[in-house]
Amino acid sequence: MSKLFDSFQLGDLTLQNRIVMSPLTRARAGKGDVPTPLMADYYAQRASAGLLISEATNVSPNSRPFDQAPGLYTNAQVQGWREVTSRVHAAGGKIVAQLWHGGRIGAMGLLNWNDPISPSAVNDDLDGLNVWGRLESGNYVRVTATPSRAMTTDEIKATIQEYQQAARNAVEAGFDGVEIHAASGYLPHQFLSAHVNRRDDEYGGSVEKRARFLEEIIDAVGEVLPLTRVGVRISPYAAYNNALDDQVVEMYTHLARLFEAKGVAFVHIADTNGWFGQPDLLKVLEILKGNYHGVSIANGGLTVESAQQLIEEDTVPLVAFGRYFIANPDLVERIRSGSSLNALQEREIYGVGAEGYTDYPFLG
Repeated sequence: MSKLFDSFQLGDLTLQNRIVMSPLTRARAGKGDVPTPLMADYYAQRASAGLLISEATNVSPNSRPFDQAPGLYTNAQVQGWREVTSRVHAAGGKIVAQLWHGGRIGAMGLLNWNDPISPSAVNDDLDGLNVWGRLESGNYVRVTATPSRAMTTDEIKATIQEYQQAARNAVEAGFDGVEIHAASGYLPHQFLSAHVNRRDDEYGGSVEKRARFLEEIIDAVGEVLPLTRVGVRISPYAAYNNALDDQVVEMYTHLARLFEAKGVAFVHIADTNGWFGQPDLLKVLEILKGNYHGVSIANGGLTVESAQQLIEEDTVPLVAFGRYFIANPDLVERIRSGSSLNALQEREIYGVGAEGYTDYPFLG
């Protein structure tokens, strides 16, 4: 039997297997970005994963890169998530909330006509940013990003407090932990990027100063729950949303040492370029090697076979699947039994109801 199905101790959480469901934006939240009973059905269906990481969840109304993605900043949202976590736990699963802020990945029309915020108001690449909204027809379409403005120091501090409050809300909602989304060109990644972050204050310039925003988020979240329940998602080489850097090795060596010193629960490697057949996973693992000795989760363009190889060879202890979990609520059992996988319905990844969401068939 493959080691994929061995239990794993993640801090004080016992995972039933080594298979993680990666965060998957599905845009099914209701009015006020409140999680719905349908979302509870969706997550409960997939609770056989060793760990579920929630879809990207906004820490603030100033985030919202995707229309109708859920939040964790109102009481109604907390109550909606509580139903989700209760259903997952009743099914024997574990779930953490991914904390998300879009920063410059935004549009005024999704932000109550406020400007998106960013480290340095870099706006020369708006056509390369991925912002999505829903038409009245129900179709989900890409929206043109609108120019961001640079955050003041006070706004940076206030945003860090929004992460802390979202973590507090996640605990109240029954999540087993949180993951800080510092990948894919979103706000923490923007601060890490020398291309996007051109500040000359304590949050810009050197590697250490560009990493300060993320470090202070980790510290703030760590005041709410143990860092053994807090993970960080990174994508050092990602071209997605243009948070580029010519100091990747220097920055992520510094971050690896920071994660080690803080004692975070895991580092989730979002190998975004792996989606397009150009994986960077081994390069990222080489940066982490010798600097971070905690748990790494591999994600991005993995097949069942490549994931099994990573586990069997002890390259990483955990592997995460995204699209496979969209189409296969019983993915763990399908892998265990060697069964075929359901095909993904691309047009229904983002939608308004059960179709392409909770109606995928189970084995038998």
